[in-house]
Amino acid sequence: MALVSEFLGQLTINLGGASEPKYPTVVPVADFDPERDAARIETAIKTKGVDEQTIIDVLTKRSYNQRREIAFAYERRAKKDMITALKGALSGSLETVILGLMKSTSQYDATEIKASMKGLGTDEESLIEILCSRSSEELVDIKKVYKELFKKELEKDVAGDTSGHFAKLLLALVKTKRDDPSNVVDYEKIDQDARALFEAGVQNKGTDVATWISIMSERSVPHLQKVFDRYKSYSPYDMQESIRKEVKGDLEKSFLTLVQCFENKQLYFANRLHDAMKSKGAKEKVVTRIMVSRCEVDLMKIRSEFKKQYGKSLYQTIAV
Repeated sequence: MALVSEFLGQLTINLGGASEPKYPTVVPVADFDPERDAARIETAIKTKGVDEQTIIDVLTKRSYNQRREIAFAYERRAKKDMITALKGALSGSLETVILGLMKSTSQYDATEIKASMKGLGTDEESLIEILCSRSSEELVDIKKVYKELFKKELEKDVAGDTSGHFAKLLLALVKTKRDDPSNVVDYEKIDQDARALFEAGVQNKGTDVATWISIMSERSVPHLQKVFDRYKSYSPYDMQESIRKEVKGDLEKSFLTLVQCFENKQLYFANRLHDAMKSKGAKEKVVTRIMVSRCEVDLMKIRSEFKKQYGKSLYQTIAV
């Protein structure tokens, strides 16, 4: 586990020397030589006991496209598939993380979604985290890759594995009907949506979940941020408190994830990481998924939100 902690920690600090913080922590390395990297990986795999440190050093400091080039170079020189070789050389958590890094972000998300619906019972927590936190653009890519990998439509699998309002909300998100952000602020529509959310929930007995689903799955994120702000002028509770009062179970978790991501997505992930690491028997799966899926997206901002919220660095927390 120590090596895995170090590896995950490494994903958070690769841009430590950058003068201007960027969203990803894993970026293409300059002076990239796939042949040299492939030779290093080959030697590391052949070393007695496997030189895991070299594998970590190479793969945490290369972008996904560069890791693909290394894999092609490895196959040319070793006459075997690098992913298969890594599978044979590694085990446990380190194998999980390394193989995750050998996928593109959308491939990784698609396989995690598939795994959450595999076999008896559904891992709702993972399904909610991925489907409720990804942008429409990311979801479009995930759907495309999901079909390529599993020869099935994501919508059909989600519909077959979930039920009730929970299924309706996830399917509305997967349909990716969300408006694009606009430069024009429509104050009338903001007010209408805020009032509709209030009337569909806190104001009346019973919850009109369909209205909540429609507004939260179709409006742009900047619009919704203004709607939630306006909502406070109608309701004695903010949107998150209203959700907790109105719905329960997976539906509550889904709506809360959506609202938290609309308000500050990177803070949502920072909180997820913190909760996963402080829970008894740290939820390694959650930590691994967030680190691998966000390292080329917005892990730099997640890192900064984590420090702001908890007063210590993500790297130090993982390394403990």
